[in-house]
Amino acid sequence: MADTKGLRLSFVMLLVMALIIVLVLQGMSSLLAGSRLADLSSEAVLARIQPVGSLNTGAPMVAGAPKAAPAASAARTGEQVYNASCQACHATGAAGAPKLGDKNAWAPRIQQGMEMLMTHALKGFNAMPARGTCGNCSDQEIRGAIEFMINKSK
Repeated sequence: MADTKGLRLSFVMLLVMALIIVLVLQGMSSLLAGSRLADLSSEAVLARIQPVGSLNTGAPMVAGAPKAAPAASAARTGEQVYNASCQACHATGAAGAPKLGDKNAWAPRIQQGMEMLMTHALKGFNAMPARGTCGNCSDQEIRGAIEFMINKSK
């Protein structure tokens, strides 16, 4: 008798669990039916799987069209380049950079000549990375920044 009682209890538990599973699945299907995930049209699927972001290079996005050349920007002055890219180190002396206006720090560098200063600026020197922190500066803009710093440090 004890075995049949345990068997009945197991059967009732199994029945209750099955009922719970059925109710949960019905609830989920009714939630999905009202959501945008239920729409399986190709437009809806494409909208759901599109990239999160895109890179805008300014070039027209036409298949097979040649890429447009980047627009030439006006050259920045030495002071503009210094303010945008050089002053973080050369205004504070960070990592041993000679401070703008420090005649004693700049004198031995100026004696090395502009070509050596350009080489150091373009290729990097000690803690200074190549091109300083101005990866998009032209060589002429870098030269202008060096000339600006020299003129302020004589």
